[in-house]
Amino acid sequence: MAKTTEKYEVLYVLNPNLSEEETQGVVEKFKTLIEQNGTIDEMDEWGKRKLAYEINYLTEGYYVLVKFTSGPEFPAELDRVLGITDGVIRSLVTLRAE
Repeated sequence: MAKTTEKYEVLYVLNPNLSEEETQGVVEKFKTLIEQNGTIDEMDEWGKRKLAYEINYLTEGYYVLVKFTSGPEFPAELDRVLGITDGVIRSLVTLRAE
């Protein structure tokens, strides 16, 4: 039986008060996690942007968009890890429309 894969994307926003090293550490952590469980198709660091609305008294965040391909069980785990990682203020994993 063939292992099915789907195309997903995750957009996460990091606390802008993290140092450059801390920011890169978190970005690297998720890059590695995704690579261990799938294939990164595209990775785009948008950098600091103004938030649409204040989150925890923050008005901006560091945005990272990753498009990846993985099995259907991985996005839930990715979402869980994003949710418990210090420095991540928002994240959204979605199925990518082709």
